[in-house]
Amino acid sequence: MQKEYYSYEIFLKDIKALKEQIEPFNPDTLLAVARGGLTLGHFLAIAMENRQLFTINSIHYDKECKLETVNIFNIPNLCKSKRVVVIDDIADSGETLKLILTQLKEKYPDIDFKVATLFFKPSSLIQPDFTIKEAKGWIDFFWEIDPL
Repeated sequence: MQKEYYSYEIFLKDIKALKEQIEPFNPDTLLAVARGGLTLGHFLAIAMENRQLFTINSIHYDKECKLETVNIFNIPNLCKSKRVVVIDDIADSGETLKLILTQLKEKYPDIDFKVATLFFKPSSLIQPDFTIKEAKGWIDFFWEIDPL
């Protein structure tokens, strides 16, 4: 499998580009998918000067192994939100993002949800509304590699 190291330096450039894409939507809330979307969510919240940053948990991978099921939990209270950007590192298969969006829309039908990712795969079930790069293989994100 082809692997690509995604560095902090490239990340900083991509944050600016992603912020510019998201700004016209004018989200009042950012929702980062833990764990992959946490670093991106934090940086976007700072760049956009948005303190309404929440997290939602999902487990669909164990390292590089895709699990049989997707577990979604810790859905935050978004009842005061109108426009929410769901943030993750990559739209890979799209199964996790699809399930998250389904659960969020069932719980909050009046909220306009959009998805932002750094990477996407054309085969993903969900194509992000805001994204930077197509993934050609496995991405080793600096926040997953460097601390080790």
